[in-house]
Amino acid sequence: QVQLVESGGGLVQAGGSLRLSCAASGRIFSVNAMGWYRQAPGKQRELVARINSGGSTNYADSVKGRFTISRDNAKNTVYLQMNSLKPEDTAVYYCNADLIPAGPYLRSTAYWGQGTQVTVSS
Repeated sequence: QVQLVESGGGLVQAGGSLRLSCAASGRIFSVNAMGWYRQAPGKQRELVARINSGGSTNYADSVKGRFTISRDNAKNTVYLQMNSLKPEDTAVYYCNADLIPAGPYLRSTAYWGQGTQVTVSS
C-alpha cells in the first residue's frame, strides 16, 4: 500500500519558520505532481504550493515570496519551507501526491497525507 507520511508541523511565533516534509512510501511506479494544501477551522481546503516532476512550481498568492516548495525525486519526498509565518497561516497542512502505484494497471491516483498542524502565534 502507498502512503504519505508528513512531519515538521508545530507551534511557532509570527515571523518564524518551519519546514514540512512528506515522504511517499510503498510500491510506487512513478510520482508525478506533489503539493501542499491547508485547511483552517471553518474554511475550505486550499492549495498552498505544488511542484511537478520536472520541478515547475505554483503557489497561492498569499504565500508567494515566503514559502518554497521543493522535492527529492530519489526519495519521493516533497518539502515546504515556510518563512515569515503569519497567524493567518495557522491550519492543518496536508500533503498530496499524484502517483502511479506499482501493479498491473499503472493508473495515476491522488493520495493524501494525514495532515500536520501548523500554529502561528501573534
